Amino acid sequence: MKYTTLGKTGIKVSRICVGCMSYGKPSEDFHLWTLGEDETCQMVKHVLDLGVNFFDTANCYAHGTSEEYLGKALKNIGVKREDVVLASKVYFNPGFLSREAILREIDGTLQRLGTDYLDLYQIHRFDYSTPIEETMEALHSLVVAGKVRAIGASAMYGYQFHNMQICAERNEWTLFSTLQNHYNLIYREDERELIPVAEQYGVSRIPYSPLAGGHLSHCGWESGTKRSNTDKTIQSKYDHAKENDLEIIDRVDQLAQRLGVSMSQVALAWQFKRGVAAPIVGATNAKHFDDAVKSVDLTLSDEDATFLEAPYKANEIVGALSENMTL
Repeated sequence: MKYTTLGKTGIKVSRICVGCMSYGKPSEDFHLWTLGEDETCQMVKHVLDLGVNFFDTANCYAHGTSEEYLGKALKNIGVKREDVVLASKVYFNPGFLSREAILREIDGTLQRLGTDYLDLYQIHRFDYSTPIEETMEALHSLVVAGKVRAIGASAMYGYQFHNMQICAERNEWTLFSTLQNHYNLIYREDERELIPVAEQYGVSRIPYSPLAGGHLSHCGWESGTKRSNTDKTIQSKYDHAKENDLEIIDRVDQLAQRLGVSMSQVALAWQFKRGVAAPIVGATNAKHFDDAVKSVDLTLSDEDATFLEAPYKANEIVGALSENMTL
């Protein structure tokens, strides 16, 4: 495994991050394909053995049980707290990103994870109902209190990310060190504005859905897995651009065959080629992590990247919200 540092924080993370939306109690109103407690513990131990130390979850994943299962797994395995990097998120909760909500939700997250601090606390979306000064000051107060080491943002528009960074700068509060945006070979809309702003601030990018919900890991469109058949979120993200996406998927397959590697490795290696620090990989099968970690040693040429990117056509925005939304 290779490692990098998040922004200017000094926090050292593996180049692959574990997406913990795959863990938690299955439910009809969240996801039916998530792993239970025992399976979560087995998976966490497996990725730790691979050298992965970076875990990303959220207060809303599986109604909080994702954080619970991750915390219990780390405790049962006996991992030293300083040997793992824990990240979680806030927004899809009562009060969105108000000061009251942030101060309430961080305590719930810490309790569920069984720790007294987070390495990285991220806003899950932009809050249209709360002044950004209130949000940024509340996040800064968590850093000052020692509950959070660094803060980050997730999917939003470029001007929103920029305004929040400027707000923090002007008030000498903590700036975002990471950006967890929606980014992969079949969704690249953030290359227009959001990513350039992040690079301007020296922010580390840790995108979600780097494999587009599995579409970039196999030929064709359907995989036949339980997630593929039941995950309405993935369907709403990608099914509208299926025809163009299949052209790109075919190119991933062609390059994978030429290089003698898997399609997942190609899709993740492209992320590194485009400056990503640590793509967030969610998986319910250990072999998928075995495959993912190999991508850190795969270097694509400029010609390879151009070949993969050429068929791309503009997409509708998926990720950033135009108004507040609850789950």
